[in-house]
Amino acid sequence: MEQTVEQKLKALWAWQSIHTKVDKIRQVRGELPIEVADLEDEIAGLETRNEKIRSELDELEDSIVSRKNMIKDAQAAIKKYEAQLNEVKNNREYDAITKEIELQGLEIQVCEKRIREAEYEINNKTELYETTEGNVNYSKGELDVKKQELENITSETQKEEDGLLKQAEASESNIEERLLKVSNKLRNSFRNGLAIVSIDRDACSGCHNKIPAQMQSEIRQRKKILVCEHCGRILVDEEIASEEA
Repeated sequence: MEQTVEQKLKALWAWQSIHTKVDKIRQVRGELPIEVADLEDEIAGLETRNEKIRSELDELEDSIVSRKNMIKDAQAAIKKYEAQLNEVKNNREYDAITKEIELQGLEIQVCEKRIREAEYEINNKTELYETTEGNVNYSKGELDVKKQELENITSETQKEEDGLLKQAEASESNIEERLLKVSNKLRNSFRNGLAIVSIDRDACSGCHNKIPAQMQSEIRQRKKILVCEHCGRILVDEEIASEEA
């Protein structure tokens, strides 16, 4: 049996009333779920940054070890070449060995310079690592507090919310698919989630714009579904609005 317009309006109002109660419960949580998610993302980002810094520190420390080994090799080569100087037979051999000693000396200087640069970078990166680690620990503390706060609020309201959501789902069986689709679209269009609203002091209770007297009369007759000409919300009269979902 097809529903009358009045039945459709009452079904829509009941559906909206249930969702409004759910919205109020969720408002109690405020921005906590978003804050928790943001903190989790922030912590993940900081930890990724520190992993990268730790990897860079390891590379710098390895480079210092490598440079020190190169210095040892160069020093050993210099000793070998210096020993060969005592056995040179002509100026050409002397110049060649002296040149090799100079090259090894330059190699040592370059390595020492690179070691100093690496040590400077290690100091800076270690400081950044420790600062980031401190930020991670602080954010984790903040996250624990907000998670606990959210858990407390959720545990107090979850049962009620689940019950209301079941009621909302059940109420959808009383609404034709086209109207339900329109109503859901309207709910998602407005921040307060109000898709079905009533006349309040001769105005739309959704956008508070004045409703013409003729239109108010038609709404109260419940012969057709009418929407606010300003915001597009579905309108019901005061008597339907006074009924509990």
